[in-house]
Order: sequence, then structure tokens, then C-alpha cells
Amino acid sequence: MKLTYDPRHNIAYLRLQDKTTGVETIHVGESLNIDIAPDGTVYGIELLNANEQLRGRETGKLIVENVATGACAEVDLK
Repeated sequence: MKLTYDPRHNIAYLRLQDKTTGVETIHVGESLNIDIAPDGTVYGIELLNANEQLRGRETGKLIVENVATGACAEVDLK
């Protein structure tokens, strides 16, 4: 799994599988798209206007936490 963020276009993409060809995009809402792989599984999730969707309300940062280990990282989404 890989989360990327492009601040130039304010788009985040959560890729759940290795690269594949022929994904189908389902437009869920104004700022959310889901890519479906040819086998019917979710390939990735695209967030438009990502800084508003991912930013923590208290810190203004994306907080990534591994609940199993307690490890935590913050990413500034300016």
C-alpha cells in the first residue's frame, strides 16, 4: 500500500495493489474516485481536494498511525 500526495494539484492517491492495466474508475462523489482492477478488487482511491479531506482537525497534518505497534508519523499537507 502506498499513499502519495501532489500539493500542486491537491490530490492524494492510496494505491492498494501493484500497478496494473485497465483499471475502471468509479466516481463516488465530487472529490472521491475509486479505481477497480480487472479482477474486481479495489486498486486505489483518489482524493481530490485532499488537504481538506486528510488534514487532522487539531494539527493541520496527516497523521499515520500503526495501531499494532503504536508508531506514528505526521505529514504536513500545505
